[in-house]
Amino acid sequence: MKKILSVVVLLVGAILVFQGVSRKHSVIGEADRVGATVANKFDGGSRLPEHAVFIGSGGVLVAVGVWLTLQK
Repeated sequence: MKKILSVVVLLVGAILVFQGVSRKHSVIGEADRVGATVANKFDGGSRLPEHAVFIGSGGVLVAVGVWLTLQK
């Protein structure tokens, strides 16, 4: 059961990373990045583009999936 869970977590993480990279290279990703940059310059906030959140959370899930897979 634990191995199945680790593979599922690994797969979901890989899908999130793929979706984030795809969004980063799309027109919507560029618009999101530019909008976040302009808004951050305007009010000094710390906004992230949505693709950065996808890539970061996917990377964390991939690391947890690998860690679960390698445990005995």
